[in-house]
Amino acid sequence: MSTVTDVPVVTRVPELRAVVDAARRQGGSVGLVPTMGYLHQGHQSLVTRSVADNDLTVVSIFVNPLQFAEGEDYGTYPRDLGRDKEMCAAAGAGLVFAPLTDEIYPQTPITSVTVKGLNAVLEGRVRPTHFDGVATVVAKLFSMLGPGRAYFGEKDYQQLVVIRRMAADLSLPVEVVGCPTFRESDGLAMSSRNVYLTADERPAATVLWRSLQAGRDAIAEGSRDPDEVEAVMAAVLDAEPKASPDYAAAVDAATLVRPDVLGGELRLLVAARVGQARLIDNLGLDCDRL
Repeated sequence: MSTVTDVPVVTRVPELRAVVDAARRQGGSVGLVPTMGYLHQGHQSLVTRSVADNDLTVVSIFVNPLQFAEGEDYGTYPRDLGRDKEMCAAAGAGLVFAPLTDEIYPQTPITSVTVKGLNAVLEGRVRPTHFDGVATVVAKLFSMLGPGRAYFGEKDYQQLVVIRRMAADLSLPVEVVGCPTFRESDGLAMSSRNVYLTADERPAATVLWRSLQAGRDAIAEGSRDPDEVEAVMAAVLDAEPKASPDYAAAVDAATLVRPDVLGGELRLLVAARVGQARLIDNLGLDCDRL
């Protein structure tokens, strides 16, 4: 175990289990914030929430190869463990778990967790192996953690839905807590991949947030036709020359199913590539309260 800015850092699963088991034996609660590192204020907000809710907060930092397809940015994904440790300390984390790949996958895994249906829509259409990789590594992290709470940002909303269903279906003793998206002052959702944006591309990236606002406004003005609302969002994305849209969707918030008529709790979701950055964003709303 090493210590950086007063935050203990462990790299081995037995070390992690020893710390969290000791906390629970003393009657303490344990929170986990799973990340791939290169932390930003959004991640810090998750840590802050966990610190408020629990006696011990663990931040895992692991770039998971299983959730990257061939040709994606696994090799170039931004990494800065020293900076991450400092941000964890500033937010009050009690432990950083920063394993190497062979600690999480000591042999090539032949077991995979698949959340059928939820893994095949929206992001799953564009990245068909992504959510199997996410569900598999999160199931492993939950197993390593044991009973506790885990905190995820709503920016990756489909991921949150997938993980909640996975934890419920597998009876894992971890409460999955969703936390609000953190945004820059111009509305851009905070993301580690924002670092890929050039100075010229950065203003264009706000098109995702503008698209979501346009969809929300259409619903607030009375539209309940998903085709119409999605067309409004897509038109905003299409109007930005630096953006290459992937999708604009209006779905049920719990199931990610596209209803025939919009109503109740919804999620508007968009994805687009801006330069080298592939960005996603979403907005929740309740049709009955607009």
